Amino acid sequence: MTVLRVALAQLNPTVGDFDGNLAKLVEAYDDAAAEGCDVVAFPELSTTGYPPEDLVLKPGFVADNRAALDTFAARTGECVAVVGFVDQDRDLYNAAAVCVGGEIVGIYHKRLLPNNAVFDEQRYFMAGYESDPLELFVIGGVKVGISICEDIWSPFGPLAEQAAAGAEVNININGSPFRAEKDLVREQLVSTRAADSHCAVVYVNQVGGQDELVFDGGSFVMDHEGALLARAPQFVEDLMIVDLPVPPVYRKRLLDPRGRATEALLPTVEVSTTPRRATLSSQSLATPIAEPLGADKELYDALVLGTRDYCGKNGFSDVVIGLSGGIDSTIVACIAADALGPKHVHGVSMPSRYSSDHSKSDAALLAENLGIDFRTISIEPAFTAYQEMLSGAFAGREVGLTYENIQSRCRGQLLMALSNEFGWMVLTTGNKSEMAVGYFTIYGDSVGGYAMIKDVLKLRVYELCRYVNKAAGREVIPVDVITKPPSAELRPDQRDDDSLPPYEVLDPILELYVEQDRTATEIIELGYDEAMVRRVTRLVDIAEYKRRQCPPGVRVTNKAFGKDRRLPITHAYRG
Repeated sequence: MTVLRVALAQLNPTVGDFDGNLAKLVEAYDDAAAEGCDVVAFPELSTTGYPPEDLVLKPGFVADNRAALDTFAARTGECVAVVGFVDQDRDLYNAAAVCVGGEIVGIYHKRLLPNNAVFDEQRYFMAGYESDPLELFVIGGVKVGISICEDIWSPFGPLAEQAAAGAEVNININGSPFRAEKDLVREQLVSTRAADSHCAVVYVNQVGGQDELVFDGGSFVMDHEGALLARAPQFVEDLMIVDLPVPPVYRKRLLDPRGRATEALLPTVEVSTTPRRATLSSQSLATPIAEPLGADKELYDALVLGTRDYCGKNGFSDVVIGLSGGIDSTIVACIAADALGPKHVHGVSMPSRYSSDHSKSDAALLAENLGIDFRTISIEPAFTAYQEMLSGAFAGREVGLTYENIQSRCRGQLLMALSNEFGWMVLTTGNKSEMAVGYFTIYGDSVGGYAMIKDVLKLRVYELCRYVNKAAGREVIPVDVITKPPSAELRPDQRDDDSLPPYEVLDPILELYVEQDRTATEIIELGYDEAMVRRVTRLVDIAEYKRRQCPPGVRVTNKAFGKDRRLPITHAYRG
């Protein structure tokens, strides 16, 4: 039986950093070659970083991407490399180059271009059509097909055609962003594709944060029967090396109840016919299978990585957070401390006349437990000054919400002043439930550079806080933070449920309306109270203009505000 030694280079590129990305490619290639690998696979658009978006509309960017690929290809030796890049031919293509022996010996163009959710590939690329013929590459005596990300999601994609033409292994390179439990969906789908085509699949995925997207890696290998052979860890760079057994599959294909394949043979490129492992070492490697992360740790690690990369790739070493003693700023501080290190996190308590003693003490205790910088700056002088300045204009009026919002804006100004003076990025602390219904102050608590938990519903925030304490084995987060009723503390004895439905009622409606695109009528038909549904959905609709002015944040669900959920600000549909 032939054994193909494959390396899956799960890398964290930076969009447009051609020198840095090239260095990562070269280092991983050299390590794979030193281990006697027959082939090393890199993620989708490895040269540019994914997604490059409108940068590919710049001819200079595309030319620099090709120059990086040519430089890499010139360094290759006997180990074959499959590298994602932007190809310019008749049009622009999302492509994979097969490099060996100092040159590019083949190019594959992605055939299925996703144009849904966060993907806009049809805006930028031409799909590889039938006029753009598929090829098989003989690597280590094994016939190998190449595909890119979306190509493998369709049962009628190129994998079926390649397998029918004799492919024994398919290398699928990916830039597949994270959402909760997506790793299980990927593995189940690829297992089905591998079993249906009787073709092993090498699935390599990017890792790292890019604006609102976070890529979790989790690369894996399925054998020709759809059984999992290897899995890389999530949320870290990794070079996973796997000895992939490639038994003859013709018998299984001939016995397939769907009948013998009738497709024409594809062109075959002889790349390397002798397995390098056989010439360098006969010792087989242990098969790595990383354990799946639990739902809480997976979400937490996604938020950590997304925050770390957004700050680091944009040149921010430190962040500043308004620490209110509430549940949201608490989890943001915990994640920031893990993402950047406690010494790079600065918490600021900004009390007013309405701030409770326990909120101030909870914030201080949290900062002590995390080991982060902590300071107190009262907003009372500024708030009093605003009241005095506006007293004439507001004479004879009972002013309520306006003064609540002024307090929030005072805090936003203080945080931005610290950001300007010290170069710290402001992390906003609003969660998805608040973002959805507009329960935040525009130009107040919404100001900042990154909204870390903007895609995390309130009830999930509580679960993450409990996870932090459980994972630490101690009370990092004061228990009072988790048990006390949530409050903005902008007026005496204020509670969130004075203005909003209880989160146990609100969050399920938001999941249906925002994440599942159900209409208000459809939600009511599911048994929810009509008045409550109409109230919640109206709040979501009228807050669209506010959300458009909020900072980006980590996408962790199947539909986040921002690139994912795109609704007009001005519309009259109420469903």
